[in-house]
Amino acid sequence: MPERYDAIIIGGGHNGLTCGSYLARSGLRTLILERRPVIGGAAVTEEIVPGFKFSVFSYLMSLLHPKVIADFDLRRHGFEVLPATDMFSPIHGGDYIVFSDSLAKTQQNFARFSARDAAIYPEFDRYLMESVVVLRKILLETPPDPSCRDWKAFKQTASFLWKYRRVRGKLFRMIDLFTMSADAYLAEWFESTHVKAVLAYYSGIGTFVGPKSPGSAYVVTHHLMGEHAGAGGWGFIRGGMGTISQAIAAYGRSKGLEIRTEAEVVGIDSVDGAVRGVTLADGTRIEAPIVASNVSAKLTFLKFLPRAQLPVEFVRDVEGYRTYSTAFKINIACERLPQFASFDPAKCGFAYPTYTHIGPTIEYLERAYEDAKNGDWSRDPFVTVVTPSAVDDTVSPPGKHVVHLFGGHAPYTLADGDWPSRKEAFAKNVLRIVDEHAPGFSDGIIGMQVLTPPDIEAIIGSPHGHIFHGELQVDQLFFARPAPHYADYRSPIRGLYQCGSSAHPGGGVGGVPGHNAAREILKDRRR
Repeated sequence: MPERYDAIIIGGGHNGLTCGSYLARSGLRTLILERRPVIGGAAVTEEIVPGFKFSVFSYLMSLLHPKVIADFDLRRHGFEVLPATDMFSPIHGGDYIVFSDSLAKTQQNFARFSARDAAIYPEFDRYLMESVVVLRKILLETPPDPSCRDWKAFKQTASFLWKYRRVRGKLFRMIDLFTMSADAYLAEWFESTHVKAVLAYYSGIGTFVGPKSPGSAYVVTHHLMGEHAGAGGWGFIRGGMGTISQAIAAYGRSKGLEIRTEAEVVGIDSVDGAVRGVTLADGTRIEAPIVASNVSAKLTFLKFLPRAQLPVEFVRDVEGYRTYSTAFKINIACERLPQFASFDPAKCGFAYPTYTHIGPTIEYLERAYEDAKNGDWSRDPFVTVVTPSAVDDTVSPPGKHVVHLFGGHAPYTLADGDWPSRKEAFAKNVLRIVDEHAPGFSDGIIGMQVLTPPDIEAIIGSPHGHIFHGELQVDQLFFARPAPHYADYRSPIRGLYQCGSSAHPGGGVGGVPGHNAAREILKDRRR
């Protein structure tokens, strides 16, 4: 006889662990099935080079929701944030900008490039954060169906609109964020390309857009969604990002959650439009009236289920869900940290830059996108350089260091050649950019792991290696994520739910899709 549980979670990423932990806490006998030998999905710590622990994919704590941190008492389970420094951005010619939480400090840095930009920055910060506050509130909402196809959908939409009726004064601000390019949005405030680049840099992180692409303004705000005042801060996680996943798992296990690794799901079983369980790669069947998928919507609905069981329009929407990725990650074990030629501790106000953005102008960022749009990697990529071992003595041997390089753009498919034959040249090009600003850094490399989009896809299963499970554009957000009429974490199959980054509000190590999906599952159980 097949094993039977109250609920099964497909995928042991941090959202699957979050969803499973909430269900277990509510008394459901819950099982998480993870294909890989390690849990965490993109939030993992692995020893790729002997003695060095890498945050292989995600690399910085910035979005984990305070409610998840508090609900699971994550500090008690090993969660500890080590603060990163202000963001340091080197500029060709030996100059730099420091971007800080301190308005005054940021103004001082902006003033070296434009007195006007420095003067207006506090007003811009207030204006933008008023919109971010609204977006933060919406994070924990279940998107309604604005088509109002039935009375239930009409009531949900009306309730949502009434709840946020006071936002109407900021409606046009929100429209601007969702439709304008980052460059056009920022150009209404700032004149210096260096200042604009500091703020527009985030628009390309993990997404295949340039700062001049319509809709890229929203991506800037997505990376500002984290709210951690009094809840844990942002920065590096002691022991690497896998500590977050392990802490959530530890809480879940304390409530009875079961987790199995090397248990690959190959099919979701359903009868008469209702889920019945899953089938594993070895042929094992496990039954449950509730299945929540933490993996991509494309895998969930186009691989694990026969398409004939799904509405034709829904299948078409999922097929059209854009997942094409150009993000890359290089994990480096090295003898020494990058020594940035333009960095001066006395002028910058901190001893060493643990968080660096290389992307000095709007034009630089746009050229990086243009190269990838034409099918090649960026000749001059933008690169985020993070150095966790500068503050965390658990991730590298004494006197040695771990450095992560994340950036763009590196297309999933190359117009000329293929990734296996060109990966070495690609890595050398990225290191060239780092060496231009930190001379001699690459001479001290002990070992490294180069991850292109196909590598990311092969390891964690996200289609095209997309770190957010899909583009963060207006037609793939909120009540359209991942498909119209099914943005409420449910699906056309009764009892089958979505709890991963393909659902609202999207990617990042935040735990929100897992939290929201669990809430909807438990709500349906009570009916």
